[in-house]
Amino acid sequence: MVRHVGGKSGGFVLLAVTLVCVMQMFPRFSPQAPGLAMVNGGEDSSFMTKVVGAAAQGATAATVAAILSAVTEPIVNRLLVKRMTFAQASAEITFSLVSNFFLTTFPTNMLKFPVFEVINMALSFTSLSGSLRGIVNGWLFCTIMLPVTNYRFRKSMGWEVNPALLYQAYIPTVTRDIIYGWARGFVGAHMTSAFAPETSMQRAVCFGATVLAACIISSPGNEWRGYTLQPKDRTLPFAEYFKPVNYMRSTGVGATIMGIALSVGMLATPYAEMLFAYLKENKMVAVGLLVAAFAAVGMLKKK
Repeated sequence: MVRHVGGKSGGFVLLAVTLVCVMQMFPRFSPQAPGLAMVNGGEDSSFMTKVVGAAAQGATAATVAAILSAVTEPIVNRLLVKRMTFAQASAEITFSLVSNFFLTTFPTNMLKFPVFEVINMALSFTSLSGSLRGIVNGWLFCTIMLPVTNYRFRKSMGWEVNPALLYQAYIPTVTRDIIYGWARGFVGAHMTSAFAPETSMQRAVCFGATVLAACIISSPGNEWRGYTLQPKDRTLPFAEYFKPVNYMRSTGVGATIMGIALSVGMLATPYAEMLFAYLKENKMVAVGLLVAAFAAVGMLKKK
């Protein structure tokens, strides 16, 4: 799937990941900072403490997900909009594309994940049911973050970013996100009730299955969004775009990739938190990683 190495962009990815690790030494950025990550505290925990804690946890998850998304999103978006086969989509994915796109997924995730977690935490203080909370969450999140979502989409496709199009496909996207939010709450509650996962692996599998099911349930909205986002000069006719084989390939592969990626992200996040905590306590190791990253970037530039 990865065909060649883009030295300069690859160096930027290495440097960015190392900088994220080094930043965790400081309480402001650390997911283990006292008073921030303790979102499951007692009843006397204030609303703002829990909201800020949720943002900190979202930032940690965003770092892990950015690495995964840099590989998966270009494939999923090509399946959705260009109606490629998986082989055709994966053939277009190069290390240069992935590493350059990481420079988009990382900063946008650092916006999207904390915002999602803050909205979710704020809604937990209401009397809304899980499914209704998911609907409100989907609407709020899409309305606030659609420009970021569309910016990221266009970067993943290698298209020009036009500020006038950052709210493109609002209706199909908000429809998709509302259905997805409801489905996540509904399916997640039933999965937890039916399987009662106890270990980290069981919870991750359960979460991945929930995401996969929610993606399939909300797929009509996603297909509508993909149809709307087609370039005007390369728009497929309605009958061709919505062929059953195209729908099943786009939805099946896309939902599977998202379910696996988020499941892996859920498993990896605690280890990322442990790494950040270790670097916080061992600043010389963190500085050494930073120096090594700069050295690696210099070597890559010489090649």
